[in-house]
Amino acid sequence: MLLREVEYARPGTIEDALAILGSNPNARALAGGQTLINVMKARAAAPDVLVDLNGLDELRTIGIGGDGSLELGAMATYSSIMQSPEVHSTRPVIAEVAGMIADVQVRNRGTIGGNVCTGDPTNHFPPLMVALGAEMTVRGPDGERSVPAEEFFLGVYMTQAGPGELLTRITVPAPDGQGDGFAIVPIGRDGTAIVLAAACVRANGTIQEARVALGCVDAVPVRASELESRLAGSDPAESAVREAAKGVAASLDPPSDVHASADYRRHLAEVVAARAVVGAAGKVRR
Repeated sequence: MLLREVEYARPGTIEDALAILGSNPNARALAGGQTLINVMKARAAAPDVLVDLNGLDELRTIGIGGDGSLELGAMATYSSIMQSPEVHSTRPVIAEVAGMIADVQVRNRGTIGGNVCTGDPTNHFPPLMVALGAEMTVRGPDGERSVPAEEFFLGVYMTQAGPGELLTRITVPAPDGQGDGFAIVPIGRDGTAIVLAAACVRANGTIQEARVALGCVDAVPVRASELESRLAGSDPAESAVREAAKGVAASLDPPSDVHASADYRRHLAEVVAARAVVGAAGKVRR
């Protein structure tokens, strides 16, 4: 289906982009467009103005902050993240996950900011950002504010980046002896996720601390708090982690759809959570 007529703006600065977004209630920011354009073709969204952010090079930067944190500009593409030495030297799991997304064409255009701001429960990066304890910098007419990733996602296609605002940067804390892991069950090769999980683990013989986030089991990423508590002080061996993961999805109320039933998603949540934790424990930096 062809796009309906829409106005197009390509601002040269973030301030210009915010001004356009703020003066048009039905304006939408256009990042890589890998989701938005298809949604518009399906008539599921009908913005009056597309505000193209591709001219804003300041949103494409990838760097390391003074405290060792990884700073990802919202317009950093999956391909640039995969190739970034800063990402590989700090949180390589982010590059690994970027490489799992769709195909080369999508990875060349899609952006990490677009991925998280879409708020799609099947997207890869939302649970990973929650597990890593990332901070999201949102800029609007009242200035900048920092939102923890765990509070950034509000519902399906809903985030803390509201009308007239832009996500400009994602800050991931410096690694402090942790290992990071990610696991996914997709539909077919490079397909839509049925369930996915991300984990950040600190261990030294035993697991001292774990952060585990699940995707596709609710409208927003869900922290597996019960599993995190069980893992504290436990053996990081796969058998012990799988035992700890048993039953942690019992309280979840995931959707049933054409891809999977709620019961199957609960089962998979335990499986992928254990995989992510085992993978993270195996990458702990000594």
